Amino acid sequence: MAEFPDHPLLQRPLYIFNLPEEILTTLTLQGQNEPEKALFEHEKIPPIPEEASRARDDNREKPTPNLSCALCSFTFSDLREQRSHVRSDLHGYNMKQKFKGCRPVSEEDFEKLVGDLDESISGSDSSDPEDEDGDSGTKSQGTILSALLKKQAKLTTPDESAIVTPRPRPSAGNGPMLWFSSMNIPENTLLGVYRAVLPLEGQDTATHYAETIKAKQLAPVPMKEARQDAGAVKGTPKNPHYFLCMIGGGHFAAMIVSLTPKVGKQHTGADQLKASVVAHKTFHRYTTRRKQGGSQSANDAAKGAAHSAGSSLRRYNEAALTNEVRQLLADWKDMISGAELLFIRATGSTNRRTLYGPYEGQVLRHNDPRLRSFPFSTRRATQNELIRSYVELTRMKISDVSQITRENISSSPTLENDQKATSKPPKSSPTKPSKEEEIAAMHTTQITSLIRRSKAPALLSYLTSNSLSPDFFFHPASQYHHTRTPLQLAASINSPVVISALLTKARADPTIMNDEARTPFQLAGDRATRDAFRVARTELGESAWDWNIANVPAALSKADAIARSAREVDETKAAEAEEMARRQAATEKLRQVTEQEEAAKKDKRLGKGRLLASLEKTAVEKREAEARGMTDDMRKKLERERRARAAEARMKKFAEGTRSGAS
Repeated sequence: MAEFPDHPLLQRPLYIFNLPEEILTTLTLQGQNEPEKALFEHEKIPPIPEEASRARDDNREKPTPNLSCALCSFTFSDLREQRSHVRSDLHGYNMKQKFKGCRPVSEEDFEKLVGDLDESISGSDSSDPEDEDGDSGTKSQGTILSALLKKQAKLTTPDESAIVTPRPRPSAGNGPMLWFSSMNIPENTLLGVYRAVLPLEGQDTATHYAETIKAKQLAPVPMKEARQDAGAVKGTPKNPHYFLCMIGGGHFAAMIVSLTPKVGKQHTGADQLKASVVAHKTFHRYTTRRKQGGSQSANDAAKGAAHSAGSSLRRYNEAALTNEVRQLLADWKDMISGAELLFIRATGSTNRRTLYGPYEGQVLRHNDPRLRSFPFSTRRATQNELIRSYVELTRMKISDVSQITRENISSSPTLENDQKATSKPPKSSPTKPSKEEEIAAMHTTQITSLIRRSKAPALLSYLTSNSLSPDFFFHPASQYHHTRTPLQLAASINSPVVISALLTKARADPTIMNDEARTPFQLAGDRATRDAFRVARTELGESAWDWNIANVPAALSKADAIARSAREVDETKAAEAEEMARRQAATEKLRQVTEQEEAAKKDKRLGKGRLLASLEKTAVEKREAEARGMTDDMRKKLERERRARAAEARMKKFAEGTRSGAS
């Protein structure tokens, strides 16, 4: 799309269902037919009188089904009269008018046109009068019509010396876009709308599109009301809404979005329209074959069922994804049935079968008249991609007439047939940049390099030495749509030094917007960068620029900015010192507690250095310590040896008791 024109009505994005009144009331479809008067002037035919028109209307009210001519609006008493009319020049002329897309003429108008012919009705001044009653009727049949068409062709063909090539006007065509004009915007600027967002009923009339857009205007609602509408997930939202859905590669994303926008606030305090999402859900399952592509079901259908662990997992995930998607559609059935349009992207037969079935409780159907496809390329099915697609669908495109004419050439049926009849044109080689473009690209490289390194004095010197404007537009424009000027680039990378130099010394324009209709101040990312704009407003004065259009807040003196920065630095240092003191106090307290615990352990002694019984290991603890790290067999062996030693000790003690008793 072309750059945003420097026009107050086009400086902000235009939402289709909330257009300014100046554009809405004067919206006109490009390429639609002019009024009937202009049509007759083009064909050099006078308009039909009101009496004749009423007479024809009366004839239409009482037609004879088998004895009438719908084209000329005549009724006949018998079949012979009807056949005679079909062979007449009036009927043939009206057929020609129909092929041209013009309305037919009445008998009185046709006689007037014939009366103005300069040449003989018979077609020849030397015709034999004896043939008047003979075959002259059949010979002259059609000569009136050919003479009339020949005269009109001469009237509509201008003199070669006076030919002026008209400015090409784009037509409605059959492309994805409809282009509108308005008397309140520049003459060469057109507004584009996707056909897909308009209902199909009545699209055969040229005025239907503009009237539909006017009838669908919605007033924005505050955030609070938008959240209340979004809370009705189980019911149907109160406001008109769309259903958007994407599925492919194991990714699924769906969204119910209200056409009524919600009003939010920018960081500058200005109002901003935002999309009001009522409900959204995303799923992802591992269903595609890595490094090979395609779903598992497609591979099974082509090569037979595989028996690997990965294929089984992918089959299970495909079934699970199908169940999850269908369950979600069932939960959203009321909201989907109440949606105005359904935008769905489903790639592959498996994904289409997941959505459209057939299955029990089916929600989406192929023959639904609300069904639409996205008229542009989309990426992976995610929530962000759905929101981007919705914004793309409902935001008016702004472009130039010549650009739209080139884009619509391929969609023109006449040119398409001509291209088929002729040979394919040779492939155009890439055009070599001109000397001016090479110089502009060189200046762009130097300026951007200086700005990124915050070399403000060198930047000013470079602009002065090369006689360049501080509002120099970078080249090529396709690579710098976000930051088109040095001031916009400096604001986007948060360089307050360069911003101050460009504003106060080079006098750069802060009201120039980028392709996204954002001023340099709106591209700033931190407070220091924003303060540079406010300080420049103080130094330059209110009359230097329209600071409100630049979205720069109230002026701020340099002393106040420095004082606030110093105060914030002091507050930060004080907070850091307080945090450091707290950490040191906590560390000291922990050290003291640890020392106290160590001292308490050393003081727990009994008598002459014997430790408390609680500090001595029991027999069980000693056995566990000995068996630690052993295998089960080693532990069993150790236990047998311990029991054997215990048995030997008991036997020895018993033997000693026996000997002492015997003695």
